[in-house]
Amino acid sequence: MSDENLPESEIEAPEIREDLEEQEQPEPTPVVQVGVHRYDFRRPERISKDRKRSLQAMYELLAKGLESWLTGRVQDQIELRLDRVEQLTFGELITSLPSPCASYIVDVSGSGQQGLIEFGHEFAYYCVDRLLGGVGKPVIPDRSLTAIERELVQIVAERVAHRLSDVWRDYVSLEMTVAGFESIPEMLQAANREDPVLLAYLEVKMGELASTILLCLPFAALEKFFTGTSNRRHQVAQGTPEERRAERGHLEDSVRAAKLVLGARLPEIALSIKELRDLEVGGLLTTGLSLDTELHVYVSGQRRFTAQPGRSGKRLAVRINELLKPEPDDIIDPERERI
Repeated sequence: MSDENLPESEIEAPEIREDLEEQEQPEPTPVVQVGVHRYDFRRPERISKDRKRSLQAMYELLAKGLESWLTGRVQDQIELRLDRVEQLTFGELITSLPSPCASYIVDVSGSGQQGLIEFGHEFAYYCVDRLLGGVGKPVIPDRSLTAIERELVQIVAERVAHRLSDVWRDYVSLEMTVAGFESIPEMLQAANREDPVLLAYLEVKMGELASTILLCLPFAALEKFFTGTSNRRHQVAQGTPEERRAERGHLEDSVRAAKLVLGARLPEIALSIKELRDLEVGGLLTTGLSLDTELHVYVSGQRRFTAQPGRSGKRLAVRINELLKPEPDDIIDPERERI
């Protein structure tokens, strides 16, 4: 039968049904891609987000303190900032180190563990140059440090170890001492290659030069921190408000009654070896300083004031001229600075 003999409604019906079928078909449900992360049973992730924030705050504090000390020690502008904190195995760390390297092995007393302080090539030779009185752009030779150069850079390594012990003090007791040096990464044996280690990378900028300081500590020495059993002290106020006010008053009285060692000293002067050799009892040492030269006044070994020397009756005295900003790293032995 031809289409000409069919009613118009029957001719249009198949098209209408096709349109309805297309409208009734449900929209396909979007497929949600679920991220799957592999879990490494040999190297489980131990740094939670909260712990990582704590670690970043600790190492940023270390970087600021070390920056202040280095600036005063080498008499040049140095900038330090924390780049990152991460977890690796000791074997992965070894493969990432340059050869030759400048790695100082650090003993962690009481734990039987060892850590590493690795100085970038540029920073190590920059320290050698500045500690020997160099100025201008230092020469960076492509070789390992000599025995004398190692001793010079060890001064910086010991300060880093001391600052590292300080920032961990409230969490884990880590007394660190520099125990050795290694320039070949494959010869490092501070830990087993499979042992997890905590790494902190510090960026160092020295004018036009840039370098790094890498701090490595074994997780075995930091177990209390990551398991939440560290010895950090949390003091909770107890007693009634009146009792707490009375206790605060006693503490303030004790602090005010504390005796501090006060010392005054002349600015540093330079002497030749011949002048030191010729010193004897009763000899006269000329400083080259004028009579109105200001003194540095130390409180418990910390420089806090500048002052003018003078007399008060029959006693020596000083007149305070200026209050100085406290610098924790500029400390001397107070026993040598008594007035």
